[in-house]
Amino acid sequence: MKIFTYNVNSVNARLPLILEWFEETQPDVCALQELKCLDEKFPYEAFERLGYNAAVHGQKTWNGVALLSKHPLIDVVRGLPGEPEDEQSRYIEAVVDGPVPVRVTSIYLPNGNPIGTDKYPYKHLWYKRLQARAKEILAFEEISILSGDFNTIPTKADLYRESAWLDDALYQPETRAAYQSLKNLGYSDACDLLPPEGNRYTFWDYQAGAWQKNEGIRIDHHLLSPQAADRLKGFEIHKHARGRTHNEAKPSDHVPVGVELDV
Repeated sequence: MKIFTYNVNSVNARLPLILEWFEETQPDVCALQELKCLDEKFPYEAFERLGYNAAVHGQKTWNGVALLSKHPLIDVVRGLPGEPEDEQSRYIEAVVDGPVPVRVTSIYLPNGNPIGTDKYPYKHLWYKRLQARAKEILAFEEISILSGDFNTIPTKADLYRESAWLDDALYQPETRAAYQSLKNLGYSDACDLLPPEGNRYTFWDYQAGAWQKNEGIRIDHHLLSPQAADRLKGFEIHKHARGRTHNEAKPSDHVPVGVELDV
């Protein structure tokens, strides 16, 4: 089973490019982030024609997450538990009801910038809620994957120049410690288990020629439960997707990141 995460940065604005990638790659499951549309504006029919079931948790203009699967999606959870008044659509979870059930998520963790505003504490309150849910998921003792855009640069090896990110919320010691705390619970970063040759980056900013200069960072992750880690066969970053265009559609600033499990 091939499971991808893909921050599409507006599903409707980039739909031709996204569908082209889906047709080429044929992922079994894909977690999407930054849909930037309400549930009713999601292009269900376009994905259904390719054979996908969709579970969507959208939001107008901002955020929005979805899970697409060639197998039925059951036990869908829309919204991260722990704060019922949080209106930001940043989390969806479901069980992929295939030959072997797999619990998957699509996570769009808050950015947290600028640090001196309320956006930074919100990021870490959200992280604490994610840690609580991640612990509950581990207790199920299932094949489970926390997939998505974590807006976290885990290590110095995951950025092009450390000095450029020292004041950014994505690389603060507190942020990296929060990500490490998920691993301390018992999750494994797929990139650590199967380090890719060459490129590690999953995001290149639109500004200052970052793509052309390969000034990227790794912020899109798959964290595997022990049951999933035992079945990991492959890890891949589709860097080529960042350089594509389709008529008026330009690529997302993120690229798809995938794992393959032996299930």
